[in-house]
Amino acid sequence: MALGDAILACLTERPMTGYELAKTFDSSIGFFWKADHQQIYRELSKLRDRGYIQGREVVQSGKPNKLIYTLTPEGRTALRHWAARPSTPPSIKDDLLVRLHALDSIDIEPMRTDLMARLEHHRDRHTNYERILKKRFPEGTASGVLDLGNLLLLQLGARHEQLVADFCEEALEALSAMSGKGKDTGTVVPLEDGKREGKG
Repeated sequence: MALGDAILACLTERPMTGYELAKTFDSSIGFFWKADHQQIYRELSKLRDRGYIQGREVVQSGKPNKLIYTLTPEGRTALRHWAARPSTPPSIKDDLLVRLHALDSIDIEPMRTDLMARLEHHRDRHTNYERILKKRFPEGTASGVLDLGNLLLLQLGARHEQLVADFCEEALEALSAMSGKGKDTGTVVPLEDGKREGKG
């Protein structure tokens, strides 16, 4: 998958400016496909040159004009062709997991600190997914095909973040048991409680 494909997918929702596309990446599709704002603007120019999108200039009083991008028929065809190809399962590159592989040769305390930070990170992301789900799908159901796709994506994201947070909790408990730290340091509470015990 290329960034251009992700942008074409975003524009199936509605016409957007470059700024709106960048914000969409920040709050939704960016959970699964990372791109900074400059990358998005550069890719928009390439897609426009290929005829996959077109820009309509909107005159604004007192501020710069803006370009609103829409998919062209050629862009929709390109998106369908891309979506018809088999997807590629993602590969994992995570230095934390490599450190776990060498656990018997490294210091435990930095690993414990790293796991606690990861736990907070994934709890925060899980909370964010749940917030978006409740806002966009308060009944937990989709009203159409587009909504269904977004609902499934958000549900997958929430489950993934909870799974990784659960792993971090289990790893911390295993490290505490191995090092004889007991419950005074490193003991964590379940994800849904949203707090840690014994920190500090």
